[in-house]
Amino acid sequence: LFDQVARKYNVDYAFRKTGPKQYRLYFKAGQADAITDCFAEYTKRAMRKSRHPSVLKQMEQAKQAARQQHTRERKREAVRGDR
Repeated sequence: LFDQVARKYNVDYAFRKTGPKQYRLYFKAGQADAITDCFAEYTKRAMRKSRHPSVLKQMEQAKQAARQQHTRERKREAVRGDR
């Protein structure tokens, strides 16, 4: 997601691994305005994405709800008598 937004604003950046699960992100100094706009849009998209549940989770919940519904039993009544 960040890469898409960074390409939109033409922000040059580089990652460096500093430890296990730790990375440093380097930017060019002359792109301060572009970096600010880039991070503003990235955080807006990330927050919007975190508010909405994923479609796969919704589908899984719908499947479970459908499994738990009781099915109606079909009953035939024998009608004898007047015809």
